[in-house]
Amino acid sequence: MYSLLTTDKVIVKDENAHNLYNKRFYGNLTESGLELSYIEALFLLNKGKIEIYDSEENPVTREELTDIIRKQNDYPHYLVYKDLRIRGYIIRTGFKYGSDFRIYERGHSPGDGHSAALVKILSEVESIRVRDFSSYVRVTHGVRKQLLLAVVDSDYDITYYNVSWTRP
Repeated sequence: MYSLLTTDKVIVKDENAHNLYNKRFYGNLTESGLELSYIEALFLLNKGKIEIYDSEENPVTREELTDIIRKQNDYPHYLVYKDLRIRGYIIRTGFKYGSDFRIYERGHSPGDGHSAALVKILSEVESIRVRDFSSYVRVTHGVRKQLLLAVVDSDYDITYYNVSWTRP
């Protein structure tokens, strides 16, 4: 599917772009086409579902899009996104909950109900303040979701921690 690279997203211009949204819930449908984040676009590019071109109609390679994502320090986000998508989860942004992603269990979709979990991505060398961690847990519990911490190490391996709130 023909797609255009813009300064902050990729827009799928193909007439069948709605199938990517309606069947697997990629991106957001707008008047200009299906808008994908760079992370979603790289995943679909790697799967051979889309072709991406720049403003001068030159093809954008996997390596070029990966470099863009790395420069934005979003490569760990791509790795977690890819891993969860391969496991069959539907992934949407978790911005309004202060997380990186929200995920829907296999067989469920954004239109069917609420997401099952919020995902917060951390590096193994990154420190997190107790106040921030407590806030993530409190918000997640308040919206009746699970908190999944995805820790990405220096070898780009991912370890998931399911964090729950308990009353002492």
